[in-house]
Amino acid sequence: MSGPLAGVKVIELAGIGPSPYACMLLADLGADVLRFERANPDAKDEPYFDLLTRSRPSVALNLKHDDSRELILELSEQADILIEGFRPGVTERLGVGPHDLLARNPRLVYGRMTGWGQEGPLANQVGHDINYIAISGALWPVGRAGERPVPPLNLVGDFGGGSMMLVFGVLAALVSARSTGVGQVVDAAMVDGSASLLTMTHSFLNAGLWHEERGVNLLDSGAHFYEVYETRDQKYVAVGAIEPKFYAALLDGLGLSNEALPAQMNRGEWPSMKERFAAVFATKTRDEWTTLFEGTDACVSPVLSPREAAQYEHNVARGVFQGGDTLQPSPAPRFSKTPGAVGRAPTTPGSGTREGLTAWGLTSERIDALQASGALG
Repeated sequence: MSGPLAGVKVIELAGIGPSPYACMLLADLGADVLRFERANPDAKDEPYFDLLTRSRPSVALNLKHDDSRELILELSEQADILIEGFRPGVTERLGVGPHDLLARNPRLVYGRMTGWGQEGPLANQVGHDINYIAISGALWPVGRAGERPVPPLNLVGDFGGGSMMLVFGVLAALVSARSTGVGQVVDAAMVDGSASLLTMTHSFLNAGLWHEERGVNLLDSGAHFYEVYETRDQKYVAVGAIEPKFYAALLDGLGLSNEALPAQMNRGEWPSMKERFAAVFATKTRDEWTTLFEGTDACVSPVLSPREAAQYEHNVARGVFQGGDTLQPSPAPRFSKTPGAVGRAPTTPGSGTREGLTAWGLTSERIDALQASGALG
């Protein structure tokens, strides 16, 4: 493996969504991640749809088996990080909780990914991204004036407030462990993380610059210069001309620079200006507007579908996406000396059992014995 995390060893007790994405990020950047999940240890090595499982082998393991518990304890002695995404208390009941593993490896960083957190009144309640961002305040502002909040896919809770915060946390704890010799538990909760993402919004609220009413603010579709407009061909362009000089370039491109218009920050005129902008944008196609604004500072961009984005000139030039039949985003961020890479394509769960365990030092005889006992699978 290459990348800035080469040499870092990670045990992944597979969950869904946020924890696999966090482990994918670590593996893309060179970490040696061993993914354990319920699967068939004899599964054929075939292409698999789930891109979140790329860059590391999938090892079939029955975590309820005594031999599996002992295997995790044993492997934790050579691991730097363990990541799990179960409900609070599950790994403790399985005998592979923080107390069990830190007793074997005091330098271990034990990363825990949940929605509600490890404690609190809701800690053991079920939920999904939409529930976590609902109580953190992150769902409320997303939407248009007079309409209900719109779920922003599962980007804010699962991946932004969850996976990214987990990766940030375990790597920070790893830096600490390498300087102090002492590991720790990282409690990454999507409620906490998505609340943290609202820090700037809270700054605006505290300063009286943001209203809790939805769709009337600078960045929530309230402003006519920070909005999405439909074009003549029923496609869309995104406008983000906040600064005065960018706004002037926008007006110039729209043919409105010589019109008697209200001041840009006159909030009372924003609704009428949106109507005016909408009428102008409806006169040309998306691609015509893209060409017209190309090379200007008007902050106008075409709104692309995921498939279109992979063919967009800028993204092609930077290699933002890769793959032929299996299109996928490339590893990010980028490193000048130790670039990350997709280490292996996603394959059938369990198909990397022997490969993965062998790489972590198990002999063929030991793997055979584990499979015969029922620990693998």
